[in-house]
Amino acid sequence: MTARMDKRFADLKAEGRPALVTYFMGGDPDYETSLGIMKGLPEAGSDVIELGMPFSDPMADGPAIQLAGQRALKGGQTLKKTLQLAADFRKTNDTTPIVMMGYYNPIYIYGVEKFLDDALASGIDGLIIVDLPPEMDDELCIPALKKGINFIRLATPTTDEKRLPAVLKNTSGFVYYVSMNGITGSALPDPSLISGAVKRIKDHTDLPVCVGFGVKTAEHAKVIGGSADGVVVGTAIVNQVATSLTADGKATADTVQAVATLVRGLSTGTRSARLVAAE
Repeated sequence: MTARMDKRFADLKAEGRPALVTYFMGGDPDYETSLGIMKGLPEAGSDVIELGMPFSDPMADGPAIQLAGQRALKGGQTLKKTLQLAADFRKTNDTTPIVMMGYYNPIYIYGVEKFLDDALASGIDGLIIVDLPPEMDDELCIPALKKGINFIRLATPTTDEKRLPAVLKNTSGFVYYVSMNGITGSALPDPSLISGAVKRIKDHTDLPVCVGFGVKTAEHAKVIGGSADGVVVGTAIVNQVATSLTADGKATADTVQAVATLVRGLSTGTRSARLVAAE
């Protein structure tokens, strides 16, 4: 299964451009709408999809993603339904890598072995589980790797030279560099700091390095894409969903299209990134 991810990054490297990695919350604001959003992402220019698993206590997420999770849970979304979302998406798209992102608790309750088997059957390529440090690799990371599912780790500005090898040890697929400390969706950091951080991580690994947190516009994507292998956008997409909803949080005729329009703009930014970097 990791082949899908490896192929996508190899193809992008050959094209000479960074990946656009897009996050959305599974089931926000309802199942059918979020499936529509997911199906529209590759068409709008997304290269890798991060599928959010709603959880009632998301400690590392900013207000926008917390609210998206609450809307999804209120709409009846479960981990089983989030896996089903991927399976339904796979009926028409077998090439775009899907990474499930969330917390360990719902997986633990579901049962690790059952979850990994069902994730494979649903066409999941990777996992980002934000509350599982390397010290807990035996819980999920090692079993996932044995089944051929990438385990993608987060590195942050506070991940020093001593800690980095532990973070990278069982990482596969790509490294997700969180470009600032704090919750998701805060302000964008200095681009020169990002390029230095990407270089530092690349001194330790051959994996692609994707950078996220705070990317909201095509210009942001262009700047970050100048030094990173991928640009991750999450909060901006989740906000786009939120602003398209009715006052009581229901989808409108604009919801799916609003996300596609935003992603199309971000894609233009990432696609022009290397052209700028090469000048």
